[in-house]
Amino acid sequence: MNTSTKPVHQVLLAVDGSEHSLAAVKTVRDMALATAHCSDCRVKVLGVLPISEGSNYGMHLLPLKEAERILGEHGVRATSDLIQGYPAEVILAQAETMRPDLIVIGAKGLRATLGILLGGVAQQVVEHACCPVMVIRSPYRRINRVLVVSDGSEFSHKAVEFAAKFPFIAGTDFHLLHVLPPSPVLTPELLSRIWTLSDEAVDPTLFTTREIEAEVESTQAAGQAILDEANQILLTEGIKAKSALLQGDAATEIIQYVTDKQIDLLIAGSRGLNTMQSWLLGSVSRKLVHYAGCSVLLVKRPMSVRV
Repeated sequence: MNTSTKPVHQVLLAVDGSEHSLAAVKTVRDMALATAHCSDCRVKVLGVLPISEGSNYGMHLLPLKEAERILGEHGVRATSDLIQGYPAEVILAQAETMRPDLIVIGAKGLRATLGILLGGVAQQVVEHACCPVMVIRSPYRRINRVLVVSDGSEFSHKAVEFAAKFPFIAGTDFHLLHVLPPSPVLTPELLSRIWTLSDEAVDPTLFTTREIEAEVESTQAAGQAILDEANQILLTEGIKAKSALLQGDAATEIIQYVTDKQIDLLIAGSRGLNTMQSWLLGSVSRKLVHYAGCSVLLVKRPMSVRV
């Protein structure tokens, strides 16, 4: 794999001492070690001192020092900063100032409610960050199997490009997935029973079996074309991926694939700017970051790749 044109040079790593946060630190370490030159990856470790805990400054410094130690032992350049404020607001403000290539954050913090799958801080950062966000789940596991989801949209295309240039370890197993929309094959007889128009049954002759089959074939061909295009992007970086074309509810099928294939990292695109000029997730992306049983990397906007 080509390691000379990786797009991740600056990383904003948010830590708070939780198990998810520690897993995020180790993931950033692995990512930096996979670059052509480890020192090319610059990491800013960010901790947030809650406004209500101003007297616990020393305690909140400990996760930053531990992150610096883990990264420094492997030659990763890291600086740290502890800022008082509301965690999500501080992280997002730092991202606006720093303009990192990637934000890395644990899925849940120390104060997350027991049983929730995504903490409030991580959720706000994912929703509103203006750059790609990697949400890491504990326990830590090395990223050996990666799933890239492509739906043919602009942001999906950028996610595939981001995945192609991301610094993964040698030998990473890549999977590429496209999910066709649910489209049950309805026979003319079934349509005549369940569809009504002006209180009259639909003429079954309007829907021939061949027409339905042609529509299904067209949909499958379009899906395969999306996979082929994504595969070509990965191949330009020497990545050979296992491709899969599934059909059904997108989030459900993707999450099941993650479970079946024991995926370590899921990469997907997100929706762009809406009329309110806020970075918002699409419904599928939101479900993935909440319910996928692995870490998730969401590409929030087109990247300006540094070389």
